[in-house]
Amino acid sequence: MDAIPEASPMGSAARPVLEAPDIARVLTRIAHEIVERAKGADDVVLLGIPTRGVFLARRLAAKLEEITGSATRVGSLDITMYRDDLRLRPARALARTEIPGEGIDGRLVVLVDDVLFSGRTIRAALDALNDIGRPRAVQLAVLVDRGHRELPIRADYVGKNLPTSLRETVKVQLTEEDGRDSVLLGVRPATPAEAQ
Repeated sequence: MDAIPEASPMGSAARPVLEAPDIARVLTRIAHEIVERAKGADDVVLLGIPTRGVFLARRLAAKLEEITGSATRVGSLDITMYRDDLRLRPARALARTEIPGEGIDGRLVVLVDDVLFSGRTIRAALDALNDIGRPRAVQLAVLVDRGHRELPIRADYVGKNLPTSLRETVKVQLTEEDGRDSVLLGVRPATPAEAQ
């Protein structure tokens, strides 16, 4: 189904690069990859990074349950206080950290986020995780990897590699938060310095 491009707050009309069926398909693929690499999902804990990463983690948990027949532990990991840009940006509301009752010690933790960009969010998540427990291993699943890493961080599971320029914007929309599933690619307007 063709989506009508919508005006992006970041500039020109955004065009969809993934729609709801595409997102469902890549989450199914990622779930199968997790089961294959972990040789099951018995000790897997999915921790979503708020906001959209939490919804993606819950969806992945449901897919893992379909595949394995048993429930996968799922929670959320707020990284707000671990960010390295706290003093550079306006204050943010704290989200919730919810760790499954059995904890994360000795388990395979898969961090789940919507977009991997500079890697700074994931660095903050690793710091937050360190304060909670000691997992056996940590992996990363993202819906979109747009490149432009500033830190040596790589996703283990990627829904879509989407090479972008720094002027392009990637917006993930999920039904739970936005009323629909899509990934939109737009272009932010040039700053006066860039226009010269």
